[in-house]
Amino acid sequence: MRWRPLGRIFDPADHSLPHGCREFAQSPQAVVFDGFVRVYFSTRARDASGMYVSHVAYADFPPDLSRVLDVSAHEVIPPGGLGCFDEHGIFPMHVVRDDGVLLAYTCGWSRRVSVAVETGIGLATSTDGGRTFQREGDGPILSSSLHEPCLVGDPFVRRVGDTWHMWYIFGTGWRRPVPEAPPERTYKIGHATSADGRAWRTEAGRQIIPDRLGADESQALPTVVAIDGRHHLFFCYRESVDFRTNPDRGYRIGHAQSDDLVTWHRDDAHLALEVTPGAWDSAMQCYPHAFTNQGRVYLLYNGNAFGRFGFGAAVLEP
Repeated sequence: MRWRPLGRIFDPADHSLPHGCREFAQSPQAVVFDGFVRVYFSTRARDASGMYVSHVAYADFPPDLSRVLDVSAHEVIPPGGLGCFDEHGIFPMHVVRDDGVLLAYTCGWSRRVSVAVETGIGLATSTDGGRTFQREGDGPILSSSLHEPCLVGDPFVRRVGDTWHMWYIFGTGWRRPVPEAPPERTYKIGHATSADGRAWRTEAGRQIIPDRLGADESQALPTVVAIDGRHHLFFCYRESVDFRTNPDRGYRIGHAQSDDLVTWHRDDAHLALEVTPGAWDSAMQCYPHAFTNQGRVYLLYNGNAFGRFGFGAAVLEP
C-alpha cells in the first residue's frame, strides 16, 4: 500500500467547540454525505472537580478533505446520567446508516475507584441528519461479561449482506507494573455479529488479531474497509506500560487482512505511513479510521499525545 499523506487537517485549537473545548480531537470517524464528509470526534473539557469529560463534536470537509467547511458549536450528544456507563463521556463514537437513519455506536466511559476507568458500548440515533443524537436507553448494548471481564468499547460496525458485524476491544485485565504504580490495562480486538444491529453475539473473548509485542500488547480502535475485494482492518497498538511519554512504546498503526471476516493475517508493514521528525504525528500515530469516498480510500488518524493536537489524513494511491 502506498499512502499519500494529507497532513494534519484539523486542529481543535483553531475552532470553537462545545463546552469551550480547545484540546483533543480524538478518534475521527467519517460519514459521507452528498457533497461533503462529516467527521465525528471526541474532545475534552474539565468538570467542576478539574477532571476531564469527553464530548462529541464534528467537523465538515469537502470530499477531498482539503479544508474545514463547518464545525459543530452545539452539543451533539450529552454525557450519560448519574451513575450510567457513559457518565463521564463518549470516546469514540462510530456512526453508520441504516435505512435512512443514522445509528451511533458509542464507547461510554465512567471513572472507577480502584482503577481509572470502565467502558461499555451504547447505541444512539439521529433524526436530524446527524446534527444531534438521542440514546436508545441509559444502558449499554454490549459490556463486560464472563470471558470479557472489563473495558468493552471502541465499536466499529459494518453491515455485510444480512449480517451486522462489530469489531471492538475487550480488556483482559488490569495490573500494577510495580507495587506503587497505578494500575494499567491491556485490551485486545474482538468480533461480534447481529441480525438487527442491536442484539449482539460475541465470540467469548476470542482475540482476532495476533500480538506483535507479546501478551502485554494493547490493541485499540479497529476499523474495516474493503479494498480490491479483500477486507482490511486497521487498528493501533502499544505496550501496556510506559507508553504515554516513551515514543518507542507508544501507539502505532497496525494492519491485517482477511477474505472471510473471520481469519485475519497481520501485516503492519503494509501500512507504512510517512513520518516527518518533529511533526504533529512524529511521536505517536493512533486511533485510525478508514473509509471510501468517490472511489478513493482515506485513512484518518490522530498523532502525538493521543490526539491532543488534532487529526490528519492519508489517501491510498492507486
